[in-house]
Amino acid sequence: MSTLKRKRASKPSGPEASPPVATASATAPELKKPRKTTTKGKAPIVKTDIPWPEHFKELEKVHRALNVVFTFCCTRKHLATTFDNLKSAVEGNTKKELVVEDIAQIKFLLPKSIQFIYVDEEMLQIHVMAASASMDTRRGRVTAAAEDVYEDLGKKDRIKNTKEVLLFEFIDGDLKKTATKGGKSKEDDFKMPTFSMPQMTKLINKRNEKFTAAVNTFLAECAESGVDAVESIKAQYHPHIPVQTKSPVGSTAASDLPLEIPKERKPIAEIIEEIKASDLYSDQIVPNGHRIFPPQKAIFGDLTFQLSQDLVNALYTAHNITKPYSHQAEAINNLHDGHHVIVSTSTSSGKSLIYQVPVLHELEKDPETRAMFIFPTKALAQDQRRSLIEVLGYMKDALGNIRVETFDGDTNMEDRRAIRNEASVIFTNPDMLHLSILPNEEQWRMFLKNLRFVVVDELHVYNGIFGSHVAFIMRRLRRICSALGNNKVKFVSCSATVANPESHMRKIFGIDTVKLTEEDGSPAGRKEFLCWNTPYKDVNDPSEGRVDPISESAKLFSQLILRGVRAIAFCRTRNICEGLLAAVKSELQKLERPEVVGMVMAYRGGYTLQDRRMIEKEMFEGRLMGIIATSALELGVDIGSLDAVVTVGFPYSISNLRQQSGRAGRRNKDSLSILVGDSFPTDQYYMTNPDEIFTKPNVQLQVDLENILTREGHIQCAAFEMPIKPAEDTIYFGADLPSIADERLLPGALGFYHCHPRFLPYPSKLVAIRDTEDGHIAVVDVTARRNHVLEEVEPSRAMFSLYDGAIFLHQGRTYLVKDVSWERKLAQVELVHVDWTTTPRDFTDIDPIETEAIRQLPESPSRAYYGAICIRSVVFGYFKMDKCKRILDAVEVDTPPLVLYSKGMWLDIPRAALDLLGKRGINVAGAIHAAQHAILSLLPGIVVSMPGDVRTECKVPEKEFMKRESARKRPGRLVFYDAKGGKDGSGISTKAFEFIDVLLKQAWERIKKCGCGAGCIGCVTSERCKESNAVMSKTGAYIIIGTLLNRELNLPEISLEEQETCHAGVETVVFAEEVKPKHGVKIEIIA
Repeated sequence: MSTLKRKRASKPSGPEASPPVATASATAPELKKPRKTTTKGKAPIVKTDIPWPEHFKELEKVHRALNVVFTFCCTRKHLATTFDNLKSAVEGNTKKELVVEDIAQIKFLLPKSIQFIYVDEEMLQIHVMAASASMDTRRGRVTAAAEDVYEDLGKKDRIKNTKEVLLFEFIDGDLKKTATKGGKSKEDDFKMPTFSMPQMTKLINKRNEKFTAAVNTFLAECAESGVDAVESIKAQYHPHIPVQTKSPVGSTAASDLPLEIPKERKPIAEIIEEIKASDLYSDQIVPNGHRIFPPQKAIFGDLTFQLSQDLVNALYTAHNITKPYSHQAEAINNLHDGHHVIVSTSTSSGKSLIYQVPVLHELEKDPETRAMFIFPTKALAQDQRRSLIEVLGYMKDALGNIRVETFDGDTNMEDRRAIRNEASVIFTNPDMLHLSILPNEEQWRMFLKNLRFVVVDELHVYNGIFGSHVAFIMRRLRRICSALGNNKVKFVSCSATVANPESHMRKIFGIDTVKLTEEDGSPAGRKEFLCWNTPYKDVNDPSEGRVDPISESAKLFSQLILRGVRAIAFCRTRNICEGLLAAVKSELQKLERPEVVGMVMAYRGGYTLQDRRMIEKEMFEGRLMGIIATSALELGVDIGSLDAVVTVGFPYSISNLRQQSGRAGRRNKDSLSILVGDSFPTDQYYMTNPDEIFTKPNVQLQVDLENILTREGHIQCAAFEMPIKPAEDTIYFGADLPSIADERLLPGALGFYHCHPRFLPYPSKLVAIRDTEDGHIAVVDVTARRNHVLEEVEPSRAMFSLYDGAIFLHQGRTYLVKDVSWERKLAQVELVHVDWTTTPRDFTDIDPIETEAIRQLPESPSRAYYGAICIRSVVFGYFKMDKCKRILDAVEVDTPPLVLYSKGMWLDIPRAALDLLGKRGINVAGAIHAAQHAILSLLPGIVVSMPGDVRTECKVPEKEFMKRESARKRPGRLVFYDAKGGKDGSGISTKAFEFIDVLLKQAWERIKKCGCGAGCIGCVTSERCKESNAVMSKTGAYIIIGTLLNRELNLPEISLEEQETCHAGVETVVFAEEVKPKHGVKIEIIA
């Protein structure tokens, strides 16, 4: 008899549920199609009148027994749920032998809910032993038992022919930690999760209902097709019988993949169809989320002047260039005519040629010509230097003596003098210009006197407070060159596509006339863009949540590179970057392609200079098939031909997404860009509204030249470099420079002003232009006494990743943190082989400590405050997490707190608002969190700033949704602080304080008019929320802001969505007491 092939379940449009289902023994005289019944909060259950054959009743008994035994074992972390461990208990329940074939049939019916595979026995035992050993771990010190386990881990590579065991797991639902009743002991936070009997029963019943629904559906499908259900399942379950990984039989997952990575890949369109036809695909591409952009032919232009034959030959030999694209020709002609130039075209459009050709042309005419190429990152500078040297290599007769050098923080001190005196072209960054070149202008005088070109690439990076700093650095450079009699400098900038490139360049450099080139003449291949949403763990039960985006991205990434698609994955954080690399390597092993593991590497901040250079070389020479990166490679580093970009989670802004997407297709071939949606509200917003990814306007770049803190710092630096004459230097530092000089500089002879003594001896070191930190922690690998520095980590990051017992990830490998010395700035780690990671348990309190200004809100009794802010972060423990993000253990650690100071503003929430929130049953923390993000989102429209320049305290769901009382109560206030500028702040919150009433009014109106249910990025959620907007109450934000403004509240009904996502728990917020000014200081209230 023919068999019935299972159909892929379609994705539901939203949560569905059902009442209790009929039992397996239900019968009826007629065969009818199954029907779904739903009840809010439960999965859809399929009911049918078709009688169950005896075979399926027996399978149900096995499933129920497995369900009960597995759930019990999950509460005992020392028990691994192997087939052998489960067998006797299940057989005692069913009174029959448990065989692999029965479980394989159950997996056939529930393919997404069960894992039934062979695993390395040693790895499984180590997993269990280490979890058990850590029971005795206290204060982050690994006990002797744990030490033995970790010592064994180091020996694993020497053990051959390890045995594999059969592992069974339900993967469709996890037990949650149960709150304990009564008081809370000191140890409660560090105990393993405990599970209640009702909770276990609920999960068991839920799985049983899913099995019943799956059988009902299968029986109905068989009846409709006229096939025997028993024969059909027996004919189809065989692919679900586990196969040992060392077995010569290939895995079904890899069966549709090429046996070798093809030298010539298929077209992207075919590869997409292949992936859609694979087991990986279950309708992840969202409706209207597949866009195709047609190819674009090249448009060429002509130069208005003659290039030397040597230069023409070099360009052809090095880059196969015979004729410039139209945008290249236009910009080069403008430079030759003496104009400053800004080029704003797509990524990989050949912008570097625009500044290389004029510099080389000028050097041929005058060997004394000097050029300075400024890039925001070291990697980009190295890349562009390599490109220029390649052209110069074919011009040895004409320019054989020209020296091109890198001058950055990695340059040896002994080489710096030679570079200064002999280099014709230097590749540097704004930091070195600020800290080393300009303060030592006497030593650089000859170079600056002959400077003819200043190239500032990636101009869009210089935005917000960083852009303001760079703008003043450029004015300082122009001022010194002018004083040396050099008024011939031409400024050249390149930028990604932005809304205001011309005005932004004028503001950065302080120049009046700029020639803009924005019509892109470069060719582009066919490009496809996919919005790929992480699927639900159970398509019939969205309440289970979505699968891990790292796991989903790893599978997708592996499918691409094994089909010959050279790909890069962009991750939001370093931890995600390392986690994805480990997941990709694991996936490649599962697909039996270990030879490809070494062809995938990570690239992110923190790596040593030697490692960075090695990875860059491997990328450029095409030895890698896959790169996992943070935004360090978002900029235009040429890493060879890329076919695909996978962006893991929405990357904070549309601009970032477009920049990352543009990295694919750099060699005119067809390309692919995929946005993998996380479960966060922002990601899901764009998954639901993919049109906005393509239609939102490009970002407006902004810099603030009126910020007095930024401006004074650079005026002091300028006065140190060369005494200031206010009447002449107003063109660089503003019309009010004379008054600033009188108030803040040291007057000298002849009307000159000098740097104030409080900024001496090195004022540039006191003016931080980036949000950088000193005192990095060196991470040293001490495995087998190797003593090799893996990387250096900033103190603020180290606190959350380097603590005794932590698992530290580097290039996808797992290292156990053995010891951390904050005094010596050293962390010792040892290579281990574990399949779990650690997640810190921490909190950050952001509190005002001293009031410096008070502003009365118009027509309201409420006030806004400004002053000193303390940011205190504490890591008090960590969780051990398995690959499914389940908690294996909870460990206490004792680490020193990280305490930072800044400036900021705050508003104390009126008691009336807190009372109203309580009466309405609204989560107060969620209301505060939503109100803060609503205000922050409007800040760039009022004050020149970038998202992230001002921050707030994000509310943590683990704390705010607790069912028991928390000793850590937070004051009910809205707090905002400068993220940059140290204890004195950046000045942005100062300006925001001046316009706080405007911000409040705009936020209130925005919330009132937004038609969403529980909040969206259009009103109260943030793309940059560190807690993923998990604790949010739109209604609560409306109440808080309305009460602060003293407005009449027309309270809306709380949406059902908000009730479910931000329910009120045990209150964690108390009334805020007023913060006092400094003792003896009286503050007048600003009306």
